[in-house]
Amino acid sequence: MSNYPRLVIASENSVIIYFSDKPCATTSSQITHMVATLKNDLGDQLIDLVPSYASLLLIYNPLVTDYQQVEQQIHSALDCWQPQAQTQTARHIELPVYYSDESGPDLQRIADRNGLSIEQVITAHQQTEYIAYAIGFAPGFAYLGELDSRIATPRLATPRHRVPRGAVAIADRQTAVYPAPSPGGWNLIGLCPTRLFDANQQPNSLIQAGDKVRFKAISRERFIQLGGSQTDLAEKL
Repeated sequence: MSNYPRLVIASENSVIIYFSDKPCATTSSQITHMVATLKNDLGDQLIDLVPSYASLLLIYNPLVTDYQQVEQQIHSALDCWQPQAQTQTARHIELPVYYSDESGPDLQRIADRNGLSIEQVITAHQQTEYIAYAIGFAPGFAYLGELDSRIATPRLATPRHRVPRGAVAIADRQTAVYPAPSPGGWNLIGLCPTRLFDANQQPNSLIQAGDKVRFKAISRERFIQLGGSQTDLAEKL
């Protein structure tokens, strides 16, 4: 008998719902459903919902509800989940990427490590539709999986001090886009001109947990036209 879903009290006003022991498309769909349903059902009883790879943290307002009431709402939401309907309504996002040696300084190393050409690495990265399993590390940073095993590459032994905004990167079986300049230890394969985080918009993050994401190659000229930075291209990463 499956031990999932499983509820674990995390604090005096929070509970974690574990859906499985590892992420997958079905688990992601179930988490997306629970986020939407619980936001609607709990209303002002809810403080926050934090989805992750295979779990959902629910923080509630103890001044207006208690664990027993929240637990009932969770079980009700779980009971009405329909996998097929949720899969059909998933949000699909396409992100343009300028793949090249100047925008992706680790492309050649990834290709050499995996016995591929740079063109094969780029093709493999585009062929997968990724699931946004979680948002973290930095605002708008979406952990996308799972990467084609042919181009899976470990994180850098020593992270870079600065990775530019829009850097498209891979680490092991995951890929991501850095939403802002920051240190980073993932392997860089290109640059994306699309802004992934805007504090003045709602929602702040373009990608939400549960979204499906694809990447599409663009030229250097198109990258600039779409707002990409020539400064980032000129910078030695």
